Order: sequence, then C-alpha cells, then structure tokens
Amino acid sequence: MTRAPLALALAASAALSGCTLAPRYERAPSPPSPQVWSAVTPQAGTATSAEGLGWREVFPDPRLQQVIALALDNNRDLRVAVLNIDAARAQYRIQRAGLVPGVAAVGSLARTRTPAAVAGTAQPVEADVYGADLAVSAFELDLFGRVRSLTEASRQDFLATEADWRAARISLIAETANAWLTLAADQDLLEIARSTLETRQATAEVVNKRFEAGAASQVEVRQAQILVEQSRGDVAQAAARVAQDRNALRLLLGTDLPADLAAADVASVAILADLPAGAPSAVLLSRPDVLAAEHRLRGANADIGAARAAFLPQISLTGSTGHSSPELSSLFDAGAGAWSFTPRISLPIFAGGANLAGLRAATAGRDIALATYEKAIQSGFREVSDALAVRETIDERLQARTRELAAAEDAERLARLRYERGVDDYLSLLDAQRTLYASQQAMIALRLERASNLATLYKALGGGGDPAAD
Repeated sequence: MTRAPLALALAASAALSGCTLAPRYERAPSPPSPQVWSAVTPQAGTATSAEGLGWREVFPDPRLQQVIALALDNNRDLRVAVLNIDAARAQYRIQRAGLVPGVAAVGSLARTRTPAAVAGTAQPVEADVYGADLAVSAFELDLFGRVRSLTEASRQDFLATEADWRAARISLIAETANAWLTLAADQDLLEIARSTLETRQATAEVVNKRFEAGAASQVEVRQAQILVEQSRGDVAQAAARVAQDRNALRLLLGTDLPADLAAADVASVAILADLPAGAPSAVLLSRPDVLAAEHRLRGANADIGAARAAFLPQISLTGSTGHSSPELSSLFDAGAGAWSFTPRISLPIFAGGANLAGLRAATAGRDIALATYEKAIQSGFREVSDALAVRETIDERLQARTRELAAAEDAERLARLRYERGVDDYLSLLDAQRTLYASQQAMIALRLERASNLATLYKALGGGGDPAAD
C-alpha cells in the first residue's frame, strides 16, 4: 500500500503517453515546383543524383582535397553548427524528461515548537520529525498530449539543427572550392598583367627609338607610356586581389594555407563535369536546407497540439513513500512507514484570451513554417536550374572564347610586325594589344566560371556524400 502513489504515477504515465492533439502531418504528394529542371535541354534530368557522390569524387585534385579537408577540420562556423546540434539534443532530452515521473530521494528533519496556549498544555510542545522518502513531485499526467507535443516540437528542432549542420558542411565544401579556384584565377590574371606589362614596356622602347629616329610622333610615345602605367596599375590591383583571396581562404580554412597547397592554373584543376541532376521531386526534398525547413514545419505542427491541450484540464500528481519517526534511531523500525498522495486538477475557466491567442499564434507559426518550407523548395529549384543552364552552355562559350583568343593573339602579332615595318600606325597595334589583353582576361574568367559552376551545382544538388566517411 505504501508504494501505491509511485506505482499509480508510473502506470498512468505509460498508459497515457501516446495521446496528442496535434494535427496529423502529411507531406504534399509533390513539391511546389516543376517536375523537370529548367535547363536548356530536357536531358539534363536523370534518374540518379549527385547527392550520394562524396566530395572527393567530385574534386579529385589532391591539393584541393587537402584544402577542403583543412576547412572541414578547422572552420569555426562549422564548429558552431556542431555545437548547436549538441545544444539542441540536450534541450530535447530535457523536454523529453517530462514524459516520465521524476523520482527523488528526500531526507528531512522538521523541528516544531507549539506554544502552551495553542497546545493546551502547561509547557510548550517541541517535536522532532525525521523522514526518509522517495518522492514524485508534480508529475503531469499527459492526458491530452501537451507534454508529448512539446517534446515532439523539441525533437524536430533538434533534427532541423542537424540538417542545418549538413547544409553548412555542403556550403563550406563548395565555398572552399570556389575560394581556392578564385585564388588560382586571380594568380593567372596577375601573371597575365605582369606579362602584359613587360610586353608594353618593350613596345614603349620600340616607340621611343622610332621617335628618336623621326619615324614616330610624340603622341605615340605618350600613348605607349599610358599603356605601360595602366599595366602597372593592373599588376598592383591583381596583386591586391590575390592577397584578398588568400585572406578569404584563410578564414574558410580556419588556419593558414600551406605553401604546397597553393592554387595553380585554374584550367588544370580537375572537377567532375558529368554531375547527374536527378529528378526535382527527389533532389529537392532531400536537400539539407529543405529537410531543415520540413522539420521546423513538423515542430510548428506539434506546437498546435500543445496549444490545443491548454484548453483542457491538467492533472498532476505529487506523492511520496518512505519512513517517518520522531527519533532518528527508530526511523526504519517497523510501523514507521508513511506515504502521501496529492492529485491536483486544473481546469481553465478564464485566462483573458491567452489560450485562444496561443492557439492562433501556433497556427500562424505553422503557416509561416509551411510557406518557408515551400520557399526553400522553390529556391532550391532555381539554384539547380540556374547551375544547369550555365553548364549546358559553358562549353560552347569556352570554344568560342578559345577561337577569339587565338584570333586576338594572331592579330596582335600581325599588328606588331606591320608597325615595326612601318606599314601601319601605332593605333592599330594599340587596339590589337588591348583586344588581346581583354581576351586573355575573359578566358580566365570563363574558366573560373566553369569550375565554380560545377562546385555550385554540386552544392545545389545537395551533394556532400556521407559525413561519416570523413
């Protein structure tokens, strides 16, 4: 009999823990986006997706692999994302603890003094009461699922935080690859700027000699000087960009970039080009950011259950069982057993509209989470479609740019020969040099765009592989 309160509380918890007033969650049969990618050719979508490809498969360059590994090990934002998972997991466990009674061992000593007039005796009455109990304090019988709904909301928040970490990890991989490629491209531009400076200095010397010989005008000399100084400025600007690229990469890595891992010619960096796009309905729903939005939608749905339960009675149990005695030495003697059992029921009658407002707020929160979830799907569709559109046309653009560069190089060579032989004036050579310089810069920018597009497409498709593999 003495253990009846504890037994009753535990049995009630087990019997009533499955009830909830939260609306039934059902995922929409199809995402709010088209069923095919908005690419140039309809063949862009395939049955498989790049989601399961590990990043080492997509970025086979050994130096780039080591750079990405450094970022995954040392990036501070990723560390914060991991710690957020730990915090969310702990919060979920705290909330989940409310589903079972909390049992505590309690030892107590109570000393009382009752005045003689109150006690009806000649002398004041002093008494000592020693106690040793197992107690359950204010355990809520979750008849209508309030605690369970709050627990489910906390669990979904934990799962959303874990999905946020996966999204941050994928973004870090793509951002690190793009930063490393940008450094490579800017280093290429710096080399072109230096080479162009040397060429223009040599040309300026030729113009000066022709001027001294009376075969060139003062205007041509000044024009050559202008080009030389412009090239000096380009070299300084390119050097600054390289330094800024290194700083950006250092921030992503969380440490210095080793000298042997410095980026090289962007055209020589190998990246898997044939990334399978998969079907939108499968790709978009498995992206980490979309999964995080869906978990938050589920959590908001559970909050409605807790808000609905606030309109209904709440029953809590407080009880204890143990021993009580006026003497410490006889605390555990036969006949010293004691127990207490205090059920409490609270029925909402008037709360100034707080419960109704709470339900409306929870419903609005669910609708907001739904819109956010649908927006995440639509944003993901656009990201993938944009990357696919670039991939579908980038090779054609590269071919055209390659032919343009070859023509510009040949035109510059011919213009130089004609100028040196006195056939054409300096303006023809000046125009040819400017065209060649612009074509060289555009070629490097296009190569960078192609490589960066593949990294961005891998991210947009939810790639990253299995984190446990790293």
